Amino acid sequence: MVTHQSIRSDLLLVLVTLLAAISWVFSREALNGMEPLFFIGVRFLGAGLLLAIPGWSRLRTFSPQAWRRALLTGCVMGIAMMFWIMGLFFADNMGVGAFLTSLAVVFIPIVGRLLFGEKAARSTWVAMGIALVGLVFLRIEGGFSLSTSDLFFLASALLFSLHFNLNSRFAAKLPVWPLTAIQLSVTGIIGLLGSLAFESAPSWPSQSLLGWLAASILIGTCMRFFIQVKAQGMAPVSHAAVIMTLEPVWASILGVYWFAESMTGIQLLGCCLIFSALLVSRWRLLLGRPAS
Repeated sequence: MVTHQSIRSDLLLVLVTLLAAISWVFSREALNGMEPLFFIGVRFLGAGLLLAIPGWSRLRTFSPQAWRRALLTGCVMGIAMMFWIMGLFFADNMGVGAFLTSLAVVFIPIVGRLLFGEKAARSTWVAMGIALVGLVFLRIEGGFSLSTSDLFFLASALLFSLHFNLNSRFAAKLPVWPLTAIQLSVTGIIGLLGSLAFESAPSWPSQSLLGWLAASILIGTCMRFFIQVKAQGMAPVSHAAVIMTLEPVWASILGVYWFAESMTGIQLLGCCLIFSALLVSRWRLLLGRPAS
């Protein structure tokens, strides 16, 4: 039975996917005048510190074990975000990057199987096969080859899937708000350390770049995570899992509208296949069955 709360939660989750896609635009605009690792560092450290304010009382009660788990998952997230922002920095098509990054959904059960011995459903391997065909169609024109940005996006997808697995095992019992604040802050610190090691000294950004940075922190990160946590607490897992696959679709549409990007027919077919793989990987949740 469809209730008012379920409709509201679904709409909030759709808004989360739209905010996630919009953050791609914010990030890409900011990269026009900021070093990528410095940007990701400032963005996530700023967001983490803001989220730490309402979660401060819970942060003080964290045990040493809880801190270790939060810091570990934060480190994995930080490295994943470094790969992601480098992929966006080199990308010539934001939509393609969004679909490649979304493969994390397909990788999650495979990483769980390889690293943690979890049983993978048959649909997982079917989804992987479909995703691989989709990847070929994305880059088959002129001879199959993966660009530098593709490799960064795929690496980030693998690390995001590892982050999900670690979160589900090591941090599932921790309070969500302070855990998110720690993970975002650690991501920011790792980004800034990476910038210090590999990038030139940043100059003071222009007013417009400060606007994109502020939008990334407040809208693309803080608001997005706040609404996501709220919506996931209201919605069945099946709804959340399927609705969250909309992010690359929105990102592709925004890429066409904002940056005048385009895809060939073969590339569109590849994106459709990858989207189909995302749904296949979630079909058990959609039907209300166990994921494994």
